[in-house]
Amino acid sequence: MTINSLKDLYVDQLKDLYSACKQSMPVVTEMGRAATSRELSEALIAGNQGIARGMETLAQLCSNHGVDPTGEHCKGMEGLVAEARKHGLETQYGDDDTRDASIITQYQRLTHYAIAGYGCVRSFANRLGLDEDGAALQECLDHTRDGDKHMTRIAEGGVNQAAAES
Repeated sequence: MTINSLKDLYVDQLKDLYSACKQSMPVVTEMGRAATSRELSEALIAGNQGIARGMETLAQLCSNHGVDPTGEHCKGMEGLVAEARKHGLETQYGDDDTRDASIITQYQRLTHYAIAGYGCVRSFANRLGLDEDGAALQECLDHTRDGDKHMTRIAEGGVNQAAAES
């Protein structure tokens, strides 16, 4: 695909973000199963539900612009997923609390990538006068930021302390 305009870039980035979300879901599920903190596990399940809702929005926006959302492969998220697997799932930890702290770290890295992606496509949509797209993407961005803040509260509210005391 040749990108000749901001609209082309916008559609390309919608597809890239869809790919990023799709790639992140399995590792978030696995981290949710590996987490020993019940609060963390539940937050990861909720995070996956949010990712799925975001994918639905992205798919609908792509459809509205006449494109298939599955035509891209996000290399950035591919790397982040590999890191999440390595540091959140495959590394041997001496205690569960430290593993949970690492899982939060990896989840937040995935989330920050999504925040950047949603912020960019939302800005593109707004510049292009695609007000409905912009509003839908702002909602995705807000939910993603809320999930990130919730994960920080879990870390600061006990997981990091428990890991420090282990």
